[in-house]
Amino acid sequence: MIKVIIAGFKGRMGSAAVKMVQEDESLELVALVDPKTSETAVDGIPVFNDKLSLVGFDADVWADFTIPAVAFENTKFALENHFCPVVGTTGFTESQISELISLSQVNKVGGLIAPNFAIGAILLMEFAQKAAQYFPDVEIIELHHDNKQDAPSGTAIKTAELIKEKRSFKKQGAADEVETMAGARGAEFDGMRIHSVRLPGLVAHQEVIFGAKGEGLTIRHDSYDRVSFMGGVNVGIKKVVEIDTLVYGLDHLL
Repeated sequence: MIKVIIAGFKGRMGSAAVKMVQEDESLELVALVDPKTSETAVDGIPVFNDKLSLVGFDADVWADFTIPAVAFENTKFALENHFCPVVGTTGFTESQISELISLSQVNKVGGLIAPNFAIGAILLMEFAQKAAQYFPDVEIIELHHDNKQDAPSGTAIKTAELIKEKRSFKKQGAADEVETMAGARGAEFDGMRIHSVRLPGLVAHQEVIFGAKGEGLTIRHDSYDRVSFMGGVNVGIKKVVEIDTLVYGLDHLL
């Protein structure tokens, strides 16, 4: 049995993860974390307001579905206390990810930070990276619910990073291009553009649009329900206990 702590269990992703863990006979939910709740237990599972109360706690995995403002410190805490982190919260900087990877290697603790847990989204990123070898002109449009705090999404940034590995730098658009309204062309990353949409009713969606002379290619993935992420969360929980370093991206464990 893999013993799991879930931080951010009252959110939509966290509550879906609670259900997934409880339905898997090889996993055991042993603690829940939320700094604001007044509950002391849910279905017999102890609830903690302060993560420091979990120092020395008997658990294997720390699953984090909180907010960007606390996710870095939570992940660091997990690694320092030998809980393997599985993190679905986005908004990490490159330097933060590098610091966490180094800490995991020192402590020999496996972990995962995943911009997206949907298997279809992982495939989209893989397909987009391959297409970028032949279509260097590309723009990314990511669409999420209006409560998402970070923009662009972690998935969009990860997609752009993967494309960069296969695409020579190219500054897109007209040489004399002018934005008559600031931000009209989106964020720039290595010459390509990333656009963020935030609307109620959306969950998580992304298009990668390639253009070439006389043709275009669009790759799209849609998550209509957060249950789409749970298969990847389940894989992450079971894989991180078998490795001794933190990885960035679920593709490293598939």
